[in-house]
Amino acid sequence: TCAKGAYAQPVAELALSLTLAGLRGVGHYAQARTWGAQRGRSLTGARVTVLGGGGITEALLGLLAPFGCHVTVVRNRVRDMVGADVVVAAEGYLDALAGADVVVLALALTPETRGIISRGELETMGEQAWLVNVARGQHVVTEDLVWALGEGVIAGAALDVTDPEPLPDDHRLWSLGNCIVTPHVAVTAALAQPRLAQRIATNVRRFADGADLVGRIEANLGY
Repeated sequence: TCAKGAYAQPVAELALSLTLAGLRGVGHYAQARTWGAQRGRSLTGARVTVLGGGGITEALLGLLAPFGCHVTVVRNRVRDMVGADVVVAAEGYLDALAGADVVVLALALTPETRGIISRGELETMGEQAWLVNVARGQHVVTEDLVWALGEGVIAGAALDVTDPEPLPDDHRLWSLGNCIVTPHVAVTAALAQPRLAQRIATNVRRFADGADLVGRIEANLGY
């Protein structure tokens, strides 16, 4: 087994926080040193695409519900998910990116998903889109993202994970006004410890009772 799903709620909370910060221009305002022009868009009614259909996505769908978003989820095995308007198979991910206001990465890192967001995907997303990554930095080709942000190919990016990580102090992403970076804090040690302890305790009890364990690894899928 592994801890998958144990940290879903706090990760989803940060995904929502980064989404709102990006759309409402909080990153720009936080760096400002003078009173400036108004900016920002509403999340209400926005088109959101989430890559990944695990526990983080399930938690995020609940958090997005009050905003009335149109949510598309891309996952390996298609099944209905509460709060998702559309669920599509992994091979349909490129179509799911087109026209999205927000693209959230909440998927496992496997050989198939490494570099899943590169120049072509960023161009498909379009100039209205914000990319939010709470998964793994290597899902995104960093050089392509720097290009897309600098050229206005997408509206912005909010990243809790990067490639490389830690992000070097002189990296270009720090200086881009349409990029928000947090230092891999979707789950801090303080948030993780009680949740991991609860998962371990649950599985010890289940093992003793001969019951199915929570968070089973699926070796054929790589996570």
